[in-house]
Amino acid sequence: MNSFDPLSSTHLLIVDDDQDIRALLKRFLSKQGFRVSAASGSAEMQDIIAKWKIDLVVLDRMLPGKDGLEICAELRDASNVPVVMLTVLGAENDRIDGFSVGVDDYLSKPFNPHELLARIKSVLRRTHMAPPSAPDMSGRVLTFGAWRLDISLRQLTSSTGTLVDLSTKEFDLLTALAEHAGITLSRDQLLDLTGGQAEIPFDRKIDMQVSRLRRKIEDDPKTPTLIQTVRGGGYRFAAEVSSNEKPAT
Repeated sequence: MNSFDPLSSTHLLIVDDDQDIRALLKRFLSKQGFRVSAASGSAEMQDIIAKWKIDLVVLDRMLPGKDGLEICAELRDASNVPVVMLTVLGAENDRIDGFSVGVDDYLSKPFNPHELLARIKSVLRRTHMAPPSAPDMSGRVLTFGAWRLDISLRQLTSSTGTLVDLSTKEFDLLTALAEHAGITLSRDQLLDLTGGQAEIPFDRKIDMQVSRLRRKIEDDPKTPTLIQTVRGGGYRFAAEVSSNEKPAT
């Protein structure tokens, strides 16, 4: 496994209304080799995103105007940029709210900047921001029905040939289910297979991720035919899946 080595080309965006925190994090993360921009709220954030390719957003939960949850939900509608949320709220429901709108990781204030750095690196590794030593073009492709799941490119193509916009967690969950097609996987097994962290009860976390994934791949998410719920057991991928190796180029 390649270790992550932050490069100046990795562009972080800090969104926090506290000027001191913005300055501290910008200074600290810049010293770690990242390129760092900062914004005090949604409007400034959108201006920066319109000008630059942002690789990860460190987003404050409590902001004037639009709060962090609203901003994250809007980000998720437009892109899969990873989000690490900062909050003074530590209750379980607040974490659930964050994960339900697509937050990748959560850190409570006050925090140690080195812990934030570790979480940023972890999220970037999971979202494949760390450049590989050499591209692997011989990965597997899973097909089910007219869907095509390219493991090495981390892309899902629909029956119409359209790329489906999946978050990192959604892609990992779909891969785990498809690779174990026909087998009932418990929620804790899915958590292990997707590299999840039990920061909230894992049954709720997996259920939320399944719900989000169903909305993207099921004809009728309320009556799913691909990802079936097994009462008292977990979830089972009901489609027939074939696996092929892509030829090396």
